[in-house]
Amino acid sequence: MGLKYLGGYSPELKAKVGAMIESAQLLPYLRSKYPLCHSIKTDKALYEFTLALKNRAMRQSPPLSKVIYDDKLDVLHQALGLHSAVSRVQGGKLKAKSEIRIGSVFKTAPEAFLTMIVAHELAHLREKQHNKAFYQLCQHIVPDYHQLEFDLRLYLTCLDLGVGVYEVGGR
Repeated sequence: MGLKYLGGYSPELKAKVGAMIESAQLLPYLRSKYPLCHSIKTDKALYEFTLALKNRAMRQSPPLSKVIYDDKLDVLHQALGLHSAVSRVQGGKLKAKSEIRIGSVFKTAPEAFLTMIVAHELAHLREKQHNKAFYQLCQHIVPDYHQLEFDLRLYLTCLDLGVGVYEVGGR
C-alpha cells in the first residue's frame, strides 16, 4: 500500500489510514471534510489569492513578483510548491524578486489545501529552513496548518493510489 506521504507518522496512525484505504473510506472522509474544490484556476487569480493571504498575515515581507501554477512541479515526488528569490543588478542597484510556483494538480484541490501550500511558500519569504520558527509562522498564517498538512498528505495518498478525488468545479 502506498503510504509514502505518511512516512514520519506513527505505525498506529498508518495502520488506521491503511484500514481506511482497504475499506474505501479515505476518499469519503476527505470529501466530508473538504466537499468542494476551489475556483482559483488562473495564475492571476492565484496571485491575487496569495497576495491577499500575504497582506493579511505578513505585511512586512518582501513583495512577490510572480505567483503561478506550474505543471512541471512533480507533486507526487514531494514538490508541492516552490519559492525562489532572484537577485539581479540593475545599474548600481540590486533588485530582488520573489516567485512562488504551486503544483498544477492543486487547481482542482480543496481551497484549504491550496491555502496551506501558499502559506508554506509564503513562510519561506522569512524563514528559509523548515525549523520551529518556520512552522510557527505557518501556524500564524493558517492556524490549523498541521491538520491541513496531514489531510493534504491523505489527499496526496489518494492521488498516488489513483483514486479520483475532486472533479473540476465540484465534488
